[in-house]
Amino acid sequence: MKKNNKKSTSSLFAPDLSPVEWLVSQELVPYNQAVAMMETRVAAIHKGEAPEQVWLLEHPPLYSAGTSANPKDLKEPDRFPVFATGRGGQYTYHGPGQRVAYVMLDLTQRGRDVRAFVQALETWIILSLADLGVEADVRDGRIGVWVERQDNGRPREDKIAAIGIRLRRWISFHGISLNVNPDLSHFEGIIPCGITEHGVTSLEELGTSHSMQAVDTVLRKTFEKVFGETVVVSRG
Repeated sequence: MKKNNKKSTSSLFAPDLSPVEWLVSQELVPYNQAVAMMETRVAAIHKGEAPEQVWLLEHPPLYSAGTSANPKDLKEPDRFPVFATGRGGQYTYHGPGQRVAYVMLDLTQRGRDVRAFVQALETWIILSLADLGVEADVRDGRIGVWVERQDNGRPREDKIAAIGIRLRRWISFHGISLNVNPDLSHFEGIIPCGITEHGVTSLEELGTSHSMQAVDTVLRKTFEKVFGETVVVSRG
């Protein structure tokens, strides 16, 4: 599959806006609780009652179904709880060892360009992975961020990060998930993102050992390059 190196993000970088709040939760956050908190925050951002926010967290093991999910792709429906969600995309897995970043930004202030926003999220992940020692890129026709690797001397491509967003009144929510050191066997209960010819991988499987805190530090640094300044708020 052809690589896509288009990373036009200039319309998303907004140094004239207030800093984006940067929140990190230390404990596992139940999925329904996270969605409810995002819904509340998105409404507050739209009303001008709260600033933009990025929320980093981990979930207990679960599967989530995006708006394009095919029921046939849920291979083991009883393995983990399954949540229908309003984000784009298909089935994905969330669980410990995977850094989820929920991105709540006001695209009215950032150009109202959904394609540029998705490209900016991709760029953010790619820059972060580069700092963590992993070369990654995007592929035409495939959502997410991918790595090339060798499997018994044969090349293969695996997904290391997924992207699924939703917009409400031009406020974004949901976001990205980056596989740091999750149990990759948990992906076997679904066909991730409806793709059967490629697999999933993680930083750990690729031989790069990083703590979640180290990953978070890199994510914040590269986020600021793509979207603008952040400010750390009380950790949840």
